[in-house]
Amino acid sequence: MRRIGWLALSTLFSLAPLMVACGDDDDDGGDDDAPTIDGGTPDGAGADSGGITSGFMITTPDITVAPGDERTYCYYTTLNLDRDVGVKRWLSHMTDGSHHMIVYFTDQAEKPDGTIDEACGGFGGGSGVNIPVWTYSAQNVDADMKIPAGVGMTVGKNQHMYIQMHYLNSTDADLNVHVELTAETYKEEETYIPAAAYVTYNTEINLKDGETKTFGGTCAIPAGSKFFTLSTHAHKQATHTQVEDGAAMVFESDDWEHPGATDWLNDNYTFATNSLKYSCTYTNNSGHLVTEGPSAQTDEMCMAVGYFFPAPNGPKFCLNSFVIQ
Repeated sequence: MRRIGWLALSTLFSLAPLMVACGDDDDDGGDDDAPTIDGGTPDGAGADSGGITSGFMITTPDITVAPGDERTYCYYTTLNLDRDVGVKRWLSHMTDGSHHMIVYFTDQAEKPDGTIDEACGGFGGGSGVNIPVWTYSAQNVDADMKIPAGVGMTVGKNQHMYIQMHYLNSTDADLNVHVELTAETYKEEETYIPAAAYVTYNTEINLKDGETKTFGGTCAIPAGSKFFTLSTHAHKQATHTQVEDGAAMVFESDDWEHPGATDWLNDNYTFATNSLKYSCTYTNNSGHLVTEGPSAQTDEMCMAVGYFFPAPNGPKFCLNSFVIQ
């Protein structure tokens, strides 16, 4: 994985609150293996393989979330793969109470395999030489991200990773929650063009009670990049999110919780302006000041999340309007 310069790294670490929920360590053990799917007989602890016969599966151990609680957990594991593989399709399932999930890869093991921990981070979750790499995310209970033919996302041999899981239990009963992740991979002899995530984040959100404001940024896109899916991420004060290519509307949504996505599986999208303009409009009726932060209840986010190729240097992160590689 390509390293990030120290100046950019210090900026990246300032994003530690981005996806962090503070709490006590909770090592629940769990299944340390990521079972492979061999001959159509998955060993995924109940996960649905979606008919995939070549790939790997992970089912995280159950966690109990109490009524009214908002929690973020990370599940740490290592994919026991004997070679690098190219993923051509991601599938995921989240149980009730899930707000989102994000898969991060790391060069080194952050914590022992099987650890479930609340003291976990997103962009700021690694050390100076072990930067978490955003690999896959989902906001819907069931997600199926297909990747264009001949394109894939590389997963390394014995890849270290963690799955970040954000929960909000709005019921009056305990919820037992978990995540199921399945990847379909290319065969060993097949070649593919590398793909990666493009993620933006705005740190400037500041809304007084009763205010309506828009925040966002404009981010450079690598020349020749082709996007095959794009969406946004915001919290409950958001009334509208959008992504533009100059004057052209590329994606927009009025549903903060389930914004949907635009997919270009066959006719991939290239930004004509070589820049992506993302914005989120909010109305704050909360009774308190709202700033950027991890809570879907009391804080806000403004993000565009897309996937593009070719990506020989891995994913791109744009902080406000500044691209961090």
